[in-house]
Amino acid sequence: MSNEDFEIPEDKKKAESRIKELRKEIRYHNRKYFVDNQPEISDYEYDQLVRELEVLEEAYPQFITEDSPTQRIGSEEIEEFKTIEHKVVMLSLDKAYNYEELKEFDERVKKRWKDKEIEYVVETKIDGLGVALYYENKSLKRAATRGDGARGEDITPNVKTIKSVPLRLSDDSILNTAEFRGEVFMPRNAFDEMNEERIKKGQEPFANPRNATAGTMRTKDPQIVAKRPLDIFIYTLSYYENGAFTTHVKTLEEMKKAGLKINKFEVFKGIDNVITYLEEYQEKKDQLDYEIDGMVLKVNNLEAHDILGYTTHHPRWAIAYKYPPTRKTTKIQDIEIMVGRTGKLTPVAILDPIQLSGTTVSRASLHNENEIQRKDIRVGDTVLVEKAGEIIPQVVKVIKEKRDGSERKFEMPTKCPICGSSAKKIGSDIIRRCVNAQCPAQVKQRIEHWGDREAMDIDGLGTMLVNKLVEEGLAKNVADLYELDLNELKKIERMGKKSSMNLLNNIKESKDRELPRVLYGIGIPYVGQHIARVLAENFKNIDNIINASKAKFEKIDEIGPQIAESVVSFFEEEKNKELINRLKDHGVRMSIEEEEREQFLEGKKFVFTGALEKYTRDEASEKVRQYGGRATSSVSSATDFLVVGKNPGSKLAEAKKEGTKILNEKEFLDMLETKKLPEN
Repeated sequence: MSNEDFEIPEDKKKAESRIKELRKEIRYHNRKYFVDNQPEISDYEYDQLVRELEVLEEAYPQFITEDSPTQRIGSEEIEEFKTIEHKVVMLSLDKAYNYEELKEFDERVKKRWKDKEIEYVVETKIDGLGVALYYENKSLKRAATRGDGARGEDITPNVKTIKSVPLRLSDDSILNTAEFRGEVFMPRNAFDEMNEERIKKGQEPFANPRNATAGTMRTKDPQIVAKRPLDIFIYTLSYYENGAFTTHVKTLEEMKKAGLKINKFEVFKGIDNVITYLEEYQEKKDQLDYEIDGMVLKVNNLEAHDILGYTTHHPRWAIAYKYPPTRKTTKIQDIEIMVGRTGKLTPVAILDPIQLSGTTVSRASLHNENEIQRKDIRVGDTVLVEKAGEIIPQVVKVIKEKRDGSERKFEMPTKCPICGSSAKKIGSDIIRRCVNAQCPAQVKQRIEHWGDREAMDIDGLGTMLVNKLVEEGLAKNVADLYELDLNELKKIERMGKKSSMNLLNNIKESKDRELPRVLYGIGIPYVGQHIARVLAENFKNIDNIINASKAKFEKIDEIGPQIAESVVSFFEEEKNKELINRLKDHGVRMSIEEEEREQFLEGKKFVFTGALEKYTRDEASEKVRQYGGRATSSVSSATDFLVVGKNPGSKLAEAKKEGTKILNEKEFLDMLETKKLPEN
């Protein structure tokens, strides 16, 4: 849908009024969908509301606020995770591993609180990442990890991408300025789907939802975080400046009223009733769509919290009961090697099938040869397998007492088991990789990666079509794409004449992509988008890169020994050089073209925030440099222009404070076309 489909008021007051109205409506529907699980409008109707708000904010960037629904996903990478102090110290919980220890906890509570029958609130203990969310005047100001309890890492841009986290608290709630504790997690089904997709792309699957959650929250690119299936449950109101509460249950109810996602809880009188519930729940916990590693008991009465107090480690009014892990023994029948997109060799244990936590387990990743050596894992061993809060089972240890001498040690291959090419370790890396980019095990993933938007941007070259092209023998490597013809494509299921012609045109257009995209697209290990650009800018063409020595690479800032060795190893493989020569023959651009341009931006400093439609951030910065200007990453008093795209970050507020000239994308593109600076 184009911008013209929405009315853009010329009157600023009318525009501001409509923007506020849309924000309120979108927040309401966010809560109904993500928190209450009771959507009232279709996805299409919701998308229309969001799109209209985006259009209006693009036209009037001065009205964008930090808690606008459009600001959920930032496009700026986090330079570093800053340390911030929590309003209230985040203590750990004391733990009980059996019912006797729970009864001892109950006796301690009774002794201090002097009540014969304590009322307990029981909640599931989510196995995720603990966070603190601080709201000021109802707007989310910051989110932090637990850290050392007193201070944590600022992960606000990443937390804002979680759709069940409201950017603004509901006006219905009395809560205004407050800090909440919660647990970020990944639902099981969504985690499984994400891992399946990673395996298809030749990427290492995450070991378990908790590791995936923790790793995602430390990712410095919020755009990547937004694609991960994260969710949250809020369980404690730790600090607030208004309102009075007598019980923990009352705070939970008020938090739900504020639009926060609250997990199911139960209230019981007396520890015996709690224990009965815990016994019953042990059979149900595997049916949940999220991982738990126990249950949390909290005294409901908040006055009791003050009386019972705290130790230096934990509150005396709460305890976590830990369910015993699910473990079983089985036998390793064999160890196979899985080859990923970039040639990574991963050993996988083939197990005698066992039932663990309601699923049949027959495979377990052994990660790498160091792990195999550390645990002394051999083919034929009887091993203990655990699935405690984990989707992917782990080999906990070898039961060496059961060895009978028939077991055999496993040696990682030095050649790829699929194509026979060398499997090398690069630098200090513990991983072996097949160096042949045309290895059949890598072909599908490499072709799909070549067509990715960040690489050669070939629209229409999706997973299903790539699978068909490889299975039909039409593409054995990325160079084969440039030899496809219309008649061959039309024979593929669901590929008519029009879609086939569109694909061929898109493939043809990709020949003129920039050299950094080519370097990123061919999939050299450790060469991401940024390093690809560094290589292109320093060496200017592919031949210079192929002929460069390891020492020459290492002289360049940002390129260390591991990247240097990876690039040299990649181009030492004859099959990879043959691939480059074929791409050259098909007219794929392999050099940076220097052009003389009018330097009308000389002396001007630009900063970009948000996502632009026509250019990536790097491409837009390059345009500025080509016309004599400078593109920097942060706003200062020396910044001349801030260019604002979709979902701008904190730089917009900084620019307003500094009085920097703000341009939307259209104004920026007009400036490049007319070669004239915009009027003040």
